[in-house]
Amino acid sequence: MFRLLRSMLYVPSNSWRMITNAKHEGADAVILDLEDGCPIQEKETGRVFARDSLTMLKAGGLDVFVRVNSLETDLTETDLSYVVREGLDGIVLAKTESGEDIVRVDDLLKTEEQKKGLEQGSVELIALIETPGGVLNVQEIIKASSRVCAVGFGAGDFSREMGAGMGVTKIPPEQYFSMILHARSSIAMAARAAGIQALDTPFFGLVIDLDGLAAEAEKVKLLGYSGKQVTHPRHVEVVNRVFAPAKEDIDFARQVVEAYEAATSRGLGATTLGGKMIDYGTFKRAESLLTLARAIEEKNLRLGDRDAESHPG
Repeated sequence: MFRLLRSMLYVPSNSWRMITNAKHEGADAVILDLEDGCPIQEKETGRVFARDSLTMLKAGGLDVFVRVNSLETDLTETDLSYVVREGLDGIVLAKTESGEDIVRVDDLLKTEEQKKGLEQGSVELIALIETPGGVLNVQEIIKASSRVCAVGFGAGDFSREMGAGMGVTKIPPEQYFSMILHARSSIAMAARAAGIQALDTPFFGLVIDLDGLAAEAEKVKLLGYSGKQVTHPRHVEVVNRVFAPAKEDIDFARQVVEAYEAATSRGLGATTLGGKMIDYGTFKRAESLLTLARAIEEKNLRLGDRDAESHPG
C-alpha cells in the first residue's frame, strides 16, 4: 500500500491543544512526539494523550505515527505499551543506530499486536537516522524488518554528533546544506534502492523563511526524498506543494503510460513520445508519479467530504 507522506508534522504529545489543532493543518501525517518534544516529567501525560487521540486524528483524515524514545533510554517498551492500538499507523524510532535496534522494536511490536488483537505486522516503522552510526548502517537498518516503510533524517542531532555543536541551527540553510549532504544523500539512496520513502530533516532556518524552506525542499527532492518532516504548521503547505507533481508532469506521465501500453500490446519493448525514448524504466517512473497524484487527489477529496460534513448546507 502506498502511504502519502509528503509532510509529517511533529506535535508534542503532552499538548492536547496542539494535537487537536493538528487535524486542521493539512499535513499528510502527524507524528505525536514522545521524545524531544515531550519533557521527561510529562512523558506519562504524553503517552495517555497519544493513545487517546488516535481515533480523533484518524477521523480527521491523517495518518498517525508516534515517535517513541530511543532504546538507550529504556522508555521505548513503556511507550509502545500505551500507543500500540487500533488507529496507529506506525512508530518512528528515534536515534536508530543499527538493524539490531529495528529487530528489537519489531519484537516488541509483535508482542503488543498480539496483546491488543491487532493484525501481525500492521504497525509500520520509520527509522529516524540521527547519528553517524545510523548513517553508516542505513542499509542494514532498512533490511532488518518488513515493517520499515520509510527512513527519516534528523540533521540537528546528526550535526551535534559530528562535533558541530548547534551546527545547522547556527548558520543559514544554504551554508549548512553542503555540511550534511553526504549523510542526506546516503539515506535517500539507500531508501530508493530498497523501494521505500526517504523523509528529509525539518527545516532549521527561520520559521518565516518560506522561500528558504521551498528552496531546500526542491533540492532534497532532487536527491531522492519524497517528503519532509515538519516542526511548524506554517511549513506544511509549502512542503506539500513542492512534493506534489505539477499538472504538466501528470499529463505527460499519463501519455507515457498510454504510449508504452500501446507499444507492448504490439509486441514492442519501447517506443517514442514527442521524440523521446519511452522504455520500461520510463513507464515505471510515470506509474509512480501517477500513484502519487492519485493519493493526493484522494486525500483532497476526503478532506473536502469532511469539511462538507462539518459545514452542512
